[in-house]
Amino acid sequence: MKITVIGSGYVGLVTGTCLAEYGNDVLCLDVDANKIRILQEGGVPIFEPGLEEMIKRNVAAGRLRFTTDIKESVEHGTIQFIAVGTPPDEDGSADLKYVVAAARSIGRHMNGYKVIVDKSTVPVGTGDKVRAAIADELQQRSEKTSFAIVSNPEFLKEGAAIEDFMRPDRIVIGTDDDTAKDLMSSLYAPFVRNHDRILFMDVRSAEMTKYAANAMLATRISFMNELANLSEVMGADIELVRKGIGSDPRIGYHFLYPGVGYGGSCFPKDVQALQRTAEEHGISLKVLDAVEKANHAQKSVLVDKIVKRFGDNLKGKHFALWGLAFKPNTDDMRDAPSRVIIEYLLNQGATVAAHDPVAIHEAQRVMPDWKGLSYGDSPNAVLPDADALIIVTEWKAFRSPDFTDMNKQLKNPLIFDGRNLFDPKRMQKEGFEYYPIGRQQVSL
Repeated sequence: MKITVIGSGYVGLVTGTCLAEYGNDVLCLDVDANKIRILQEGGVPIFEPGLEEMIKRNVAAGRLRFTTDIKESVEHGTIQFIAVGTPPDEDGSADLKYVVAAARSIGRHMNGYKVIVDKSTVPVGTGDKVRAAIADELQQRSEKTSFAIVSNPEFLKEGAAIEDFMRPDRIVIGTDDDTAKDLMSSLYAPFVRNHDRILFMDVRSAEMTKYAANAMLATRISFMNELANLSEVMGADIELVRKGIGSDPRIGYHFLYPGVGYGGSCFPKDVQALQRTAEEHGISLKVLDAVEKANHAQKSVLVDKIVKRFGDNLKGKHFALWGLAFKPNTDDMRDAPSRVIIEYLLNQGATVAAHDPVAIHEAQRVMPDWKGLSYGDSPNAVLPDADALIIVTEWKAFRSPDFTDMNKQLKNPLIFDGRNLFDPKRMQKEGFEYYPIGRQQVSL
C-alpha cells in the first residue's frame, strides 16, 4: 500500500519504518526541514534500539522516503497517518493545533478517497474535529471527494517500540467506514498472522482506550511507589511485596516496580489531558488527581533521603549520578526524575557529575549551562571523589558494577538507589551505606 505518515518524530518514524519493513511504500512528511535533512542524509534524530538499522534498510530498498513537500505527501498515500505532537497546553489539556493543521493540509490537497488515521494521542472527540477541518477545506475548494476518519492509537514503549509495533498485543482501530476497515485490516494483516489481535470499535472508544491504558499504567506505578514508602517505615520489603501480589494472575507483574516516579512524553501529559477532559465535562477523576500528586512527590524521595543523611546545606558536596533519561533504552529527558534531583542539588550548592549511556547529548540540550553539572563518558568516570552515588535510571550497564573498585573511587561508600538495583544484604557485606526505595536501609 501507499502510506503517508505526517510527523517524523518518535511515533511517526517508528510507524513509517515498520510499515515499510513489511513491503509498503511509505513517505514520511515533516515541516522541520532540518529533521528531514538528517533523515535523508542517513541520520536518525531520535534514539530507539534497532530503528536506525531498519530505516537504512528500507531507504536502500526504496520503500521509505522523507519529504517536506505537503502536496506530494497528500497525493502519495491512500492512508494518511497523522502522527504529530500533542503537547500539553497551559492548563494541561492536549494542544491539537498540529493535528488540526495536518488535517487541513490533507483537505487542501487531497484528490481522491483518503483514509485519515489519527495515530497521535488525542482527546476523545478529536476525530470529529479532524473530520470537520477536512470537510471545511474541501468545501472551500468545492471538492466532493469522500474520506474516512480512523483512530488507531499507538501503544509503543520507548526502548521497545520496534518490538511492540512488529509483534503487537493488540491493534485498536476505531472507524465507522467499511472501506477504511477493510484497508486497515489489510495493512495490519502481516502483523497478526499467528493470532488476530485487531480490535474494531467506534472512533471515540478508540480515542478513550489510549488514555485509559496510560492512565491505568501510571496508576499502578504511583500505587506501588506509595506502598514502597509505607513498607519502608513499617519494616516490610517492597520487592517481596511486589512478588507476592504480582503472582496473582489478576494483578500480574507489569508496572509494579517502585522507584522515583514516572516521566517521559506519555504518562505525565496523558494523565493531565484526561483530567482536563473530564473537568470540561463536569467530572472529577479523583483517582488520577491522587496519581499525579503521588508521582510529583515521588520524584523528591531520593532528595529527601539525601537531605536526611547530609542535612539541608549541601554546599561543597559532590555527587555522582547514574541515569539521566526517564527510563532505559531511550534518550528522552521529558519530565525525567533526574532533572528534579539535579536541580535541587545544584540549588543547594552541591555539584553533580552525571553519566547516561545515550542521553548525555539530550541532557546538555535541556539543561544548558547548569553551573555545577558535568558529565562523564562511563559509569566509573563520574565516581572519583563523590560524596555519594545516586542511581536514577535502571540501565543494564549499572546492574553489575565492581563494588570493590567503586568503594575505592567514592569519597564515601554511599549509594542512594532510586531503582532498587542491588540487594541490601549484599551491599552491607560489600561495605556500603545503602538507601533504596521501600527496602531495608543500610547504615554503617
